Amino acid sequence: MADPQSNAPLRASAGPPTSGVIHVRTRLTADFTVISNALAQRRGSAVTVGVAAYILSLPDGTPVTITALCEHFSEGEILISRALRELEEAGYLERRRERTPTGQVRTRTYFYDVPGGAPEPDPDGPPEPPRPRRPRKRPDAASVPPPSPAVPETAQASTPPEAETPAPVPLADADPKAIAVLAALHRVDPRLVLTEQEAARLAPAVTRWLAAGLLPTQITDHLTARLPDHFLTRPAGILAYRLKETPLSAPARGAEPPAGPAVVPMRNCDGCDRGFRAAQPGRCRDCRRAEEHLPATA
Repeated sequence: MADPQSNAPLRASAGPPTSGVIHVRTRLTADFTVISNALAQRRGSAVTVGVAAYILSLPDGTPVTITALCEHFSEGEILISRALRELEEAGYLERRRERTPTGQVRTRTYFYDVPGGAPEPDPDGPPEPPRPRRPRKRPDAASVPPPSPAVPETAQASTPPEAETPAPVPLADADPKAIAVLAALHRVDPRLVLTEQEAARLAPAVTRWLAAGLLPTQITDHLTARLPDHFLTRPAGILAYRLKETPLSAPARGAEPPAGPAVVPMRNCDGCDRGFRAAQPGRCRDCRRAEEHLPATA
């Protein structure tokens, strides 16, 4: 009896794709980094994904400041700081201010494979303390305010909002001279790196200093003098504090200085020829006293 045969068509081999990327896989056993597809395929800036992949490949304890990243990448400080800010907003990067056993405050950077994850404990050291969470307090019945009476819609429409988030200041509307002064600060101190929004917020204060008669070099010297060794906040906060007080405006050119007290001229005494100050010519004090004590003559 003949073998049974099927007339169903055989499945065609898929074969290599005719377009797109073709991966040549190699099984890596060392010097590789695990990165999630959500981060690697993140839409937006390629600099952000590249900075994230580079930070994930670094060993623990490697500095990842803007200065350190600029030494590795060819992009400038503005693009690197923008990439770090996007990773922080997305939840991949977190900066915490922690106090050491010696009492010093330092900033520690955490980078998460998945946003919202918890850092793994160090096997060679004490376990990482969990994040402090503020307990939610339930209001007592006595502390709950009574419900406010109903307000007509017309009154609600005319009531201004209590607090509104200020709109970001456009950099194009800022004073170019003030922006130039702020942009040149990192040449004196490489740590004074500002973003576009920070420079736009500080520009009005620098403009007031320039209008008061200060030179750009004087403003730079004031903003960069006696800076701390370690910043506990963004450099923009320190600069804003130093620009808080507007200096007194310089007097206009040609303005006469205020008149001082009148100077009494020097004169020679008519009796002893000694110098003394007096409004009118005459005798000095000693000669006048001597005349008062002379006996009267007939």
